Amino acid sequence: MKNNVRNIFLAAFVAMFFSACAEPKIYDYSALLQSKPKSILVLMPTNETTEINASPAVLANAVRPLAEAGYYVFSPALVNDTFKRNGIYEADEIAKISLAKIRQIFDADAVLYMHVTRYGTNYAVVSSSTVVSVSASLIDARTGTKLWEGSASASDDQNSGNGGGLLGMLITAALNQIANTVADKSYDLSVSADAYLFATGCNECILYGPYSPKYGQDPQLAK
Repeated sequence: MKNNVRNIFLAAFVAMFFSACAEPKIYDYSALLQSKPKSILVLMPTNETTEINASPAVLANAVRPLAEAGYYVFSPALVNDTFKRNGIYEADEIAKISLAKIRQIFDADAVLYMHVTRYGTNYAVVSSSTVVSVSASLIDARTGTKLWEGSASASDDQNSGNGGGLLGMLITAALNQIANTVADKSYDLSVSADAYLFATGCNECILYGPYSPKYGQDPQLAK
């Protein structure tokens, strides 16, 4: 009986070991490779948080990593001004505009839809943390095909420690929340979240664009 139990545990351990060592599934880049977009129009991110600054911050900080990845990125300011002149102000309304209309106006190769799921500082009893979480989908403006999608988060967890007992921890956590809000750490973290989201050179990362010297040399494609 003992031998049977031992064999069962051994078999389970071996299965878990090889499962952990298995190669991660390679992301399917076929649509992106076929489309080969040169220009990307980033729409104002939709936002499920209560922070009104979330969408503008995430949008502003998405341009640089995409440009560094090798894509031409339309100026968000000019894009949003165009929408405003046509009476469209809200991100949810912008996201509903047809791809045909967007391509007619801007002639973009691809449209990037972003969504903010977390943004701001949260107070949890004896600790506070600032978190920014975003997701994105890159869509071919001509065909509507999804070319790539990803998500990322950046956080600044602050453990209040136990100095001064429970009351001290509560006070410290509350002060950290106020300090983070005043200093707008969420904006700084949106820089990191976008950088993680549009990182290059790894599995599930966006591919290098045609304006990058590394175009066509993505290491994840060689696996």
